[in-house]
Amino acid sequence: MYLGIDLGTSGVKAMLIGDDQAVVGSASSKEVTTTRLHDGWSEQDPADWIRAMEEAIAGLRSAHPDAFSAVRGIGLSGHMHGATLLDADDKVLRPCIMWNDTRSYREAAALDADPRFRKITGNIVFPGFTAPKLAWVKNNEPDIFAKVRWVLLPKDYLRLWLAGEHLSEMSDSAGTSWLDTGARKWSSELLAATGLDESQMPGLVEGTAPAGTLRPELAAKWGLREGIVIAGGAGDNAASACGMGTVREGTAFVSLGTSGVLFAANARYLPNPESAVHAFCHALPDTWHQMGVILSATDALNWHARVTGASAADLTKELGDTLKTPSHVTFLPYLSGERTPHNDATIRGAFLGLGHEADRTVLTQAVLEGVAFAIRDSLEALKSAGTALTRVTAIGGGSRSRYWLKSIATALGLPVDLPADGDFGAAFGAARLGLIAATGANPTDILTPPATAETIHPEAALSAAYEDAYQRYRRLYPAIRAAY
Repeated sequence: MYLGIDLGTSGVKAMLIGDDQAVVGSASSKEVTTTRLHDGWSEQDPADWIRAMEEAIAGLRSAHPDAFSAVRGIGLSGHMHGATLLDADDKVLRPCIMWNDTRSYREAAALDADPRFRKITGNIVFPGFTAPKLAWVKNNEPDIFAKVRWVLLPKDYLRLWLAGEHLSEMSDSAGTSWLDTGARKWSSELLAATGLDESQMPGLVEGTAPAGTLRPELAAKWGLREGIVIAGGAGDNAASACGMGTVREGTAFVSLGTSGVLFAANARYLPNPESAVHAFCHALPDTWHQMGVILSATDALNWHARVTGASAADLTKELGDTLKTPSHVTFLPYLSGERTPHNDATIRGAFLGLGHEADRTVLTQAVLEGVAFAIRDSLEALKSAGTALTRVTAIGGGSRSRYWLKSIATALGLPVDLPADGDFGAAFGAARLGLIAATGANPTDILTPPATAETIHPEAALSAAYEDAYQRYRRLYPAIRAAY
C-alpha cells in the first residue's frame, strides 16, 4: 500500500492506493482556518496542518486498518509558495504567508525589476511567490527575519514533522523565485538578492526520489514498519498532473479548484515570463511544465453563493444543462487580484452591464463565463509561450458542473475530456510518487492517464457569440484598471 497526503488550502486529504494503483480509501480533515487580518493578507498556522494531517490519517486508519498497516511508501503534495519560517530549533516564527496573500506586491515589483530573476527563474516574480514574502518580512518584521534559519514550503513542513528532514523537490521550489528552473538548483545569486543564502534552503531532490523516511516513533504510533520511504512529492498542481498522467509533451488539464489552472506538460524548458505563464519544473526528472493561473475559480462561485444566500450547487442547477448565449452582463473574477495574464495584485473584480433584467440566474451565468474567459486568457498566454493545445482534461470541484464545462469548452474552442469515475487529484498523484520512490518503478509506467468517460465539445452554434463576449471581457480589464 502507498499513502498520498495532500495539504490543501482548506484541509488535508489522505489516500491509500495498492500496487495496482486502485484507490483503497481516502479521508479528509476538518477545514483549516485561514486568517485575513488586512486586505490582501492570507495566513495559516502550520500547527493546524499537523493536526489536520493527523486527523485525516486517523480517519483512514480507522476505516482501513489492515490496508493502512501495509503502507510501504508515502508521497506528499501541498499548496505552493507559502513562506513557512523556522528558527534554529525548527520552531515556527510566524504564521505561514499563503499562496493567495498579495501584501508583498511592492517587494515583488522591486525584485521583478532586477533582470536576473526572470532570466534565471524563467518567471515573473509574482506577489504570491515566496521570495517577495521574505522581502516583506525583512522590511516589516526585521526581528523575525533575523531569526530565520529555514524557509520551508508548506508540504515540506509536513515532511519535517514526518521524517525530521529539511528537504524539498523541484516542482514546488520552482514557485519560490529562487530556483534556477532550467538547471534545477537553487540560485545563490537570487537568494543573496533577498538577504538569504543556500544554507537556509532545504536540500533538493526530484519528486520521484526518496526524501526521508518516516520517524520510528510515528511508525510505532501508526502501526507501521520502520524505514518507510517518503517521496520528494510535488506542489499541488504538479501532483494533480501526476494523478492525471499529464506528464507527456502536449497533454494538458484545466483545474477548477479554489484557483483555476491551465496546465501543460513539456519535454523541455520553455520560459516566456512576458506572457505571465508559469514555467516550472515538473515532478519527474528532465521534465517541465507551463501553466496559466487565475486566483479565483470556484472561489468566485462560492463568493457569489455567500452573497446570494444560495449554495453553489443550487446556483448552477438553476442554469440547467443547455448552454446559453452570453448575456450583456460580464463578470471579472479578480476577487484576489490576478496572475495570468495581468500580474496585478491590486485589481479587483466587477460586474459590468447590469440592468433590471439581471436576476440571480443571469449573474450566475456571468460568473461562470467570467472564469471561463479568464482561463481563455491563460490559453492565449500559453500559445504566446510556444504551447499549442488540442484538448484538455477537466479536474477539480467545479468540473461537476456540466454547464460550466460546456462554457469552458466553447470559450477555449477545445474539447474537454472528463475522466472515468475515480479520484485522480493531488492526493492520488502524491500516492503514485510514493509508489515510485519506494519501488524504483519507471515513472512513465506508473503515471498513466485515466480512461476518458466523456468528451464535451465546443458548441459551434455559440462560438461566435462566445468570441464576441470574450473580446468584450478583454477590453474591460484596462478600462477598470484606470479606477485603481
